[in-house]
Amino acid sequence: MDTKNLFLQLQKLSTEQRNAASMDIDARSIQDILTIINNDDKKVALAVETQIPYIAQAVEFVVNSFMNGGRLIYVGAGTSGRIGVVDASECPPTFGVPFEMVQGIIAGGEGAMFRAVEGAEDSPENGAAEMDKKDVGHNDVVCGIAASLRTPFVIGAVKQAKKLGAKTLYVTTNPRKNLQLEEYKDLANALDVAICAEVGPEIIMGSTRMKSGTAQKLILNMITTTAMIRIGKVYENMMIDLQMTNKKLVERSKKIVMTITGISYEEADKYLHEAKGHVKTALVMIKANVGYEEAKQRLQKSSGFVRAAIEGKEYSII
Repeated sequence: MDTKNLFLQLQKLSTEQRNAASMDIDARSIQDILTIINNDDKKVALAVETQIPYIAQAVEFVVNSFMNGGRLIYVGAGTSGRIGVVDASECPPTFGVPFEMVQGIIAGGEGAMFRAVEGAEDSPENGAAEMDKKDVGHNDVVCGIAASLRTPFVIGAVKQAKKLGAKTLYVTTNPRKNLQLEEYKDLANALDVAICAEVGPEIIMGSTRMKSGTAQKLILNMITTTAMIRIGKVYENMMIDLQMTNKKLVERSKKIVMTITGISYEEADKYLHEAKGHVKTALVMIKANVGYEEAKQRLQKSSGFVRAAIEGKEYSII
């Protein structure tokens, strides 16, 4: 795309417009600036709310992928890429899943997490090549993240993922109607679900690290958290498959067991020791009044769902 056409394309993006609420922000007091930013941030959750039906479709694809041994792979550039990597990196310690299960790819590679790699987002071929490197296939879900909608690296990755048989998602903060534009026809045809949280112009024109980044963070949190709940990683409203990899998580594990079962600190420590540090097993042992081996068998029978294991039932998505 030549520079004039790129200029015209950017003109169509809501994230590249000026925000009427902040036209004189450079002349305002610190208190006023903060209030202007905060007032605009309040609109983000409402914009995300409009997309819940589409987020629900995305979660269904992700759950099906996880249940069939597949992966969720985020792809983004700049802020969008960093948010994807952060969400992916937080899933293993929070939910006890393998590091490969949720992955994040950022244009420019690992170094781009800490220092901008200018121009890395401009190559659709590099995005496509990342899908080939990951050996993306039918059981995987690939989620492109691009506030502007137009990021070539992300579009290249998503289109290639579709060719390879993966389910494809797209998270943007520009209007859904833009997908009907001629320049996005190929992208639209490659998507299974588009999530378009229209947050409007940024307080600082084009600074999508602000409202757009917040919206993207909310959406990715919703996708992975809901998917993890649906595959049995949560009991009541507590994460019960966390890994006891540091002192904080050891103590959090005890608190979870104590809160759910009502036992003492010392008893929680004892049961976790007997359960070899596995919170789910400890919970089943206590709530079902069974030994370690019986608790393990119940969890296997229930596919890891604690509620079903306590009741001695087969697996079912609750």
